[in-house]
Amino acid sequence: MLTRADAALCERLDYSFRQPVFLLRALTHRSYSSEHYERLEFLGDSILGAVIARHLFEAYPALNEGDLSRLRSNLVKEETLAALAQQLDLGRLLRLGEGERKSGGQQRVSILADVMEALFGAVFLDQGYAAAERLVLKLYIPYLQQVDIHTLGKDPKTLLQEYLQARRLALPSYRIVATEGQAHEQSFLVECAVAARKLVTQGTGSSRRNAEQQAAQAAYQQLIATHD
Repeated sequence: MLTRADAALCERLDYSFRQPVFLLRALTHRSYSSEHYERLEFLGDSILGAVIARHLFEAYPALNEGDLSRLRSNLVKEETLAALAQQLDLGRLLRLGEGERKSGGQQRVSILADVMEALFGAVFLDQGYAAAERLVLKLYIPYLQQVDIHTLGKDPKTLLQEYLQARRLALPSYRIVATEGQAHEQSFLVECAVAARKLVTQGTGSSRRNAEQQAAQAAYQQLIATHD
């Protein structure tokens, strides 16, 4: 039996379950019942990957295999799925055991992502692949329209390098400015210098790589804000 909140979710999805038991299972964590979402999650993960792969292949004919793989990986990753689940307010509908609820399970990124995939699996079992595909695209196409597919999923150092190479400018240099803390808790301060633009930025992180990424991100943002 669906609650009023469950029915409201169906309205947001523009989907009516013929067998509501699939929706209830998709929203049920193993801490609440033995009839939980994990098998649906397994199914939904495969469906999501196939739908996204086909959509990207057809929608972006100019992209090569590497770029298509990068986009797909970014679209099906945990953080993206959790963001979609938050838009749908799935956390409020989750059936969690008392301990899991008290520990904030309804807001945990890993759980929200799993439930999102389980929902795709539930729709597939309820009305088949075409119905699951429609739901995936309904949620993902608006997301794709809001992002830059050429930068989506690329790390800041790569973006900065590509920006400079496209303008035939020298690549940035990185150097450690300072290191603080003991060996197992170090913090790095790194400087990124773009000589051609007389630009110097800094970044901090728990590793040299993370600090370099932060510094590169700051440099890239400044460059795109002030130059063509």
